[in-house]
Order: sequence, then C-alpha cells, then structure tokens
Amino acid sequence: MASGTALIYDEEMTSHKLLWNDPICDIEVPERLTSSYEQLKCYHLVERCVRVPAREGSEEEILLVHSSEHLEVAKSTQTMNEEELKSVSGNYDAFFFHPRTYHCAKLAVGASLQLVDSVMSGKVCNGMALVRPPGHHSQRNAANGFCLFNNVAIAAKYAKRKYGLQRILIVDWDVHHGQGTQYIFEEDPSVLYFSWHRYEHQEFWPSLKESNYDAVGLGRGKGRNINLPWNKVGMGNSDYLAVFFHVLLPMAFEFDPELVLVSSGYDSGIGDPEGQMNATPDVFAHLTHFLMQLANGRLCVILEGGYHLKSLAESVCMTVKTLLGDPVPQITGEMAPCLSAIESIQNVRAAHKPYWKCLMYEEHESNITNKDEMVKVERFLELHMKNILFPVPPIKTAATIESKASAHLLPVSVCAVKEMDMNEVKTLVSAFYGDLVKEDETLLSLGSMLAVLDKILTKQACNGITESPRASLAAAVALRHSVRFGFQRVLCIFVGDMEIIPNTEDGFTLFLYLAFTLNYFSFLLKGAEGNDFFSAVFGFILPVAYSYQANLTIIAFGPNRSLGINEISLLFGLLRGLAESRILAVIENTEINLMQTVAKALVGDSTLDYGAYAPPSQEKVHTIKILRDQFQQEWKMLQCSGKSSL
Repeated sequence: MASGTALIYDEEMTSHKLLWNDPICDIEVPERLTSSYEQLKCYHLVERCVRVPAREGSEEEILLVHSSEHLEVAKSTQTMNEEELKSVSGNYDAFFFHPRTYHCAKLAVGASLQLVDSVMSGKVCNGMALVRPPGHHSQRNAANGFCLFNNVAIAAKYAKRKYGLQRILIVDWDVHHGQGTQYIFEEDPSVLYFSWHRYEHQEFWPSLKESNYDAVGLGRGKGRNINLPWNKVGMGNSDYLAVFFHVLLPMAFEFDPELVLVSSGYDSGIGDPEGQMNATPDVFAHLTHFLMQLANGRLCVILEGGYHLKSLAESVCMTVKTLLGDPVPQITGEMAPCLSAIESIQNVRAAHKPYWKCLMYEEHESNITNKDEMVKVERFLELHMKNILFPVPPIKTAATIESKASAHLLPVSVCAVKEMDMNEVKTLVSAFYGDLVKEDETLLSLGSMLAVLDKILTKQACNGITESPRASLAAAVALRHSVRFGFQRVLCIFVGDMEIIPNTEDGFTLFLYLAFTLNYFSFLLKGAEGNDFFSAVFGFILPVAYSYQANLTIIAFGPNRSLGINEISLLFGLLRGLAESRILAVIENTEINLMQTVAKALVGDSTLDYGAYAPPSQEKVHTIKILRDQFQQEWKMLQCSGKSSL
C-alpha cells in the first residue's frame, strides 16, 4: 500500500497580484500562500512530507476543460501594460490579470496534475497542493471569481484520461459555490460533485438559481451534482459534520470513488470575511479523515479560497497533519446543528432520493423555502490552537504478544509493550470485578490488556490491541480503570455474541451494543444485509458518537459477529476520528483471525474494497428511523435525517 503525503508549493505562484485598487479582488493576495507555508514549517510538517516539484500545465492539458479562445486571451496578457490588463480584467466577474498570471495559473494546473500523478502512481498515498490562482469558479470560456483555469476540473479530466478512472469524487468545501466545476461535469455520471456554499436564498455571490439543492445534474449526470446551500451565516463544526454524516458520506460510499479530489477553500472557516462562518480549523481535520476512508486513501487536496490569513494557515496545517496520519484533535462544544442546516440537509436528501439507493426508503419533509472583529478572531485562534494541538504519541499502536499465533499476525509497525506486574494486576482487578476473575489465564490476559491501556491513557500510544479469553470482562475492567484514571466519557462498542458486564460505578459511559446483545441497539449490525452497515454507521453510530465526545473508545469483539473484514476496517477507520484516536481493541481469543485486520486498521494501513453497492433493507432503515426519533432530543446530531420532530 502506498504511504507518505505529498506537498507541492512553488513561491513563483506568489507573483500573481493585483496592480490597481479593487475592493472586490484585494483579498486575493500572495500572502495566502506564504502564510500557509510558513505555518506548515512552524509545525515541522514540511519536513515530514514528500516534496513534489510543481510544473507548468501544458496547453493540451488546459484544453481538456477550457476553450482555445479562453486560453489565447490568457496567453495574450503576458505582454500587456497595466491599463490593458485592467481593461481585459473588466470583461470578467471578480478577476484580475497581472503579466505573471498566465504563468502562475499554468503552475497551479501543473501542480494539481503532479499531485494526481504522485497519488495514482503510488509514490504517495495522498497530498496537498498549495496553489494560486484558485480554480473552481472558472468556466470553459471565462475567468471568474479570482479563478483563471479550473485546476480541480482539469485534474479530474486528466485522471480519467491517463489512468482510465471511471468514478471520481470532487468535494468542494469552499464557502462559495464552484459553479464552474458544476457546469463542466453536470452531465458526466463518472464525476460526483459535492459543494456546500453560502447561498442565503440566492442573495450571496454568485447568486445563481442553479446553486440551490434542486440542481442535481443533467441528463446522464442526474444525481451526480450535490449542492448543499447555507441559507444563513454562522455555520459551525456540528453543521459541517452533520452534512458529512447525513448527505456526503452515504452517497460517497455508494458511489465508491477511485480517486477523491478536494477543492479545499478555507473561507468556510472561522474569521473569514467572505464566509462569515464559525467552523474552527480542527473540523477540517475530521473532514479530511473521513475522506481518507474512501478510494483506498487516494486523496488530493488542492487549495481554493481562504482570506483570513491566520484561519487559512491553521486550517491548512490541520489538513496536512491529518493526511500525514496524526491523531485527529477532539471536537469540543455542543454537537447540535442549527435548524437552517437541518432544513438544507433534508432538502438535499429529498431532491436526491430518486438517484441514490442509500436514500430509497427514507421519509423526508422538504421545505423549499470590521477590523476589531479580525483582532478578536486572531486572538481566539491563538488560544484555540493551543488547546487542540497536542504532541503525537511516540507509539502509533501498542500490543502485548501473548502467543506466536498472534505475533505473526501483527504488522511490523505495531509496538510490543511489557506486560504489567501480576501483583499490580491482582490489586487493580480485585477493586473492580475480582469475583469474576478465577482463572490464571484470564488474569494474565488482563495484565496484558492493562499494559496496553496504560500506554494509551498516559498518551504514550495512540491506540492498542489485545486478546482475551473473555473480551467482555476485559472491556469492563478497561472501562473501570479508565474512569478511575480520570477519563470521564468512554464509548464502549461490543461486536459479537458476549455477555455484557454491567457498569454501576459511574454515569459517564455510552454503550453501543452492535450484535446479539438483548437491548435496543442490537438490531444495528446483527445479520447485516446489503448495506445496512453504512445506514447504521452514518445514520446513527457516528452522529451519536460525535455528540457524546468520548475521551476514549473501547471496542470488544466476540464470536458470532455479523461484520465482515471490510466493515470492521472501516468502523475502526471512522472511529479513529474520535477521542484523539485513542482506541483500545479487545479481541476474544476465539476470534484471533481478526488480529491482523484490526491492527492494520489501527495503524492506518487498511485497503478496503466494498464491491457493488446494494441498498439497505427497508426494515433496517425503518428501525434506524425509530431509534433516531427516540434519541434525537438527547443526541442532537441525529436530527438531520428524515423527519424531525423539532
């Protein structure tokens, strides 16, 4: 499997700049690139990336998307004086030319293609290209909105032609609608384009009817264009996550892309004068982490907008840290999307119901319907980044090797840790469930589990894996030990047929029983047919887990599990976005064949192939809806699917 993260940056792209006064265009400055790159260096991220040189895109490559007339106009500006540049710029909406603009735009195209080549050739797994000018507004025959050539659209066409790709996902999280990208692919079923954008009922630029949720694509491309309009400002982390859970991720996994391209605009982040949104830099780490679970991790992030330099730079850094595989910082604050966001989500799901199997049984209600501040945001971001940034533990995944059978199943990157002293184990266990521990084998396995758990709790390891003759008991002891250590919110997930040992010591634990246990969560993954798994994960498990904001996740596996290898790998991949990636996996020794799958998922080396998508069963979709209705007042992130009793 490919590894490494590419970073593409060329200072030449800072030579594109505005030569006259223009209050609309004066925010698109060279410092957007330099401040982002300097912050990457400050966090020592540049040295951890694979440096890939930029190159100029060729005319042939640009013509994959743009007309020869548009190309010739751009070329002609290289020798123009300021008045001529100003005159030709006036032919377009919110664009300016400089004598170096054509060169910079070709570098932006070439850098994007270099990133695609690096990822598709296996030189790296993923990467980011810091480019100017941006691209997603530019159309076949026109510059628009600071954009000359559509970098991401050219990258998609290039990947289709060179590598024969049949399914490409473009995620546009810029705060403006990428109407240029939409126009280019709206009849193309091989490209799924998703954009969220400030819309305000068509009052916000570019003020197009076709930016609304009911623009789903044309002809063979119907259902392949997803617009999520923000009809008010101030959207925050929970709104962004809710859109991923209830709109993008279900459709993206059904689409099953071979490559993911991100039009990565950070004007959707806090402090940006264009977006006026409240999403903090760490949410982009979570969004990136989710997208890394698609297309076997083949992810290309290409810079678009972002005009608050501090917010932009920190968001770029959070994206790159996540691409590098660092633990994702924990999202804080109330997890409750606003009513306007819920309305937009429901409208999108209703508009796309005819085109997506994951929505076919859903019920929907569609309702058509200054400088002081900059200083405050700067100060907020300084404090916020100090709170969310943390040293990466020296160990990625810890384990104790209990047998030769399990030892050969573990990847070489898993770190073996010393088992806990048995007297210490006896003292700890006697304080918890001493009456249940009567066999030496069980006591020895608890010693191994506690040794791994302590590495996680003391932040020496991100996560860990252990085997046990009684996985449910090991999970119960781990829970008690973690709570006494000071972890106040622990998410426990049980997969398989096992006796759940009740915890009566505290009220801080959220249990999700995912198999044959007799409780109200038991339906979720029991005998999953078709893609009930996706429906359960995106429609219930992730929204509840993110609402809960756990400090630690414990996952126990017993016999008679209904989950397959790919589902288990994805479950771990998604849950690594919680609790700063702190996960303890406990595997009953009858399920030892799972060790390799789980270990690879924990270290981030999983390769997933879900095969042909099948729709979720109507029965399970209905059951999930009943659960959502029952729990949505407590777990607000559930309010975004189907009918909502608000």
